Parts: sequence; structure tokens; C-alpha cells
Amino acid sequence: MKLDHQIIADVITEEAHVLDLGCGEGELLAYLRQQKKAQVQGIELDEDQMHACVVKGLTVLQGDIESGLVDYPDACFDYVILNQIMQEIRKADFVLQESLRVGHRVIVGFPNFAHWSVRLALTFSGRTPINDALPYYWFETPNVRFLSIRDFIDYCKKKDIRIEKQFFLGKQGTISFLPNLLAQNAIFVISKK
Repeated sequence: MKLDHQIIADVITEEAHVLDLGCGEGELLAYLRQQKKAQVQGIELDEDQMHACVVKGLTVLQGDIESGLVDYPDACFDYVILNQIMQEIRKADFVLQESLRVGHRVIVGFPNFAHWSVRLALTFSGRTPINDALPYYWFETPNVRFLSIRDFIDYCKKKDIRIEKQFFLGKQGTISFLPNLLAQNAIFVISKK
């Protein structure tokens, strides 16, 4: 299991109601359903990935999360997951606010664009970096925004969002020292104040 999925699974409580936005092929949802006995649902835009979820027996709707979560009432999920999609959505603030509306807690994971390797690549090569966290050439990338750990913390302060937990990931495990410089990925558990 990928490290980010393991951390997210460790955060989620037994029998929780979970909505995964941009759930991909449903690996995390399938694990949560089996290991945590969670009641899981997903929303995925890509039709092939959505079908892969259905083959796994998962309840996944094909839809665009940027159009909102109007079909869901307030606070109907224990957790909403936004893992590795923040950098790919145009209406990030809107999606985060909708997630906080329908979920008691939101788990947000994203690549840290302020990692030292990204900084060095830009400084010395003058080119957009390609690494484990950012594996695409600029003309192929699904990313439309580039955020750092510090950017996300500032956003939460500005929007009066509580950060309950934070995890910073490197290649070999978690990072606790200078995360904005040394972590390749971050995971935050947030909620309304």
C-alpha cells in the first residue's frame, strides 16, 4: 500500500462514512471498506477509472467535483478525501468549502511544489522539474496549480479552517524537520472551526 493511502487509512475511524473525491481506480476505498468496515462512496471524472471502481464493487459516481456536491446534505460524511487532486482542480477553494460542508473532517493530500528538488531544478536547469511527486512534462501534466505546504497552511489560516493533523512525506517515510523544504507530499486533516 502506498504511504499516503496508509496514513489516510490510519486516520479514518472504524465504520466511518467516507466520500473520496477523485477516487481514481478505488484502491483506497476498497481498502477502507474491507479493513475499516467503512461505508464508502466515490466521485471520479475519468470514465475508465470509474468503471474500475465498479468492477471492485464500489459505489462511485461519474462526475465533476468542481460543479459542487449539491446532492449531498450538510455533514453527511465523517470524512471527505481529496488526495492528490488539489493541484488538478481549478476551483480549489470552492471544492474545499463544499468538502467541509458535507464532511465533518476533510483529508487533503498534495505534492509539495516547494520541495528542494523542485527548487533546484528550476534554479539550475531553468526547466519544470520531473520527479516522483511530479512525474509529467509541463505539456502533459494534469496540474493546473502549484501549491506548497506553506501555501496550504496560510490558506487554512485565512479561511479560519482548523488543521487537526498534518503529515509530511518523503521518499523513505514521514518528515518532521523543515517539511516545506524536505517533504515531497503533505497530508492534512482539516475541519471547520
